[in-house]
Amino acid sequence: MTGKMTDSPQWTKLTPSPPVTATDIRRWAIATYWPERPPALYVDEEYAATTRWAGIIAPRDFNPFAWLLTTPPAPDGAARSDFPRHPHVMNGGQADRYGAPIRPGDVISTRSRLAGVRSRVTRLGDTRFVSTEEEWVNQGHELVRLRTGTLLRYAS
Repeated sequence: MTGKMTDSPQWTKLTPSPPVTATDIRRWAIATYWPERPPALYVDEEYAATTRWAGIIAPRDFNPFAWLLTTPPAPDGAARSDFPRHPHVMNGGQADRYGAPIRPGDVISTRSRLAGVRSRVTRLGDTRFVSTEEEWVNQGHELVRLRTGTLLRYAS
């Protein structure tokens, strides 16, 4: 199966976050910039009102799902049946594309899918390159973030 790519367009059901609050954004910014002071755009409403955003926005790495107690199930796909034979997993990298900023009051919904699986023999042996996509949209259906990632699954 060297080089063969299997595609799966099946997305999971949209899962919404709780409404984002200005306090959520401030706490995230303080924690991620600590011990430095976070940029005023993320914590100071008066300053943020004077910017092109006209209010506080979240840092790009803000995760409105960080406090959820459950995660959505992964989509089923034929390629998943081979995974038990490949128990070792390595992160092959990820890339994010950003759209609309997250603002107080937003409800962000996420969905994900198995974008494809490619098999190849590497120095690790039979290796599966598993590509995934995760999409976030706000309540206006504007793209907030699209993350593409690759996992390497191998048996040796």
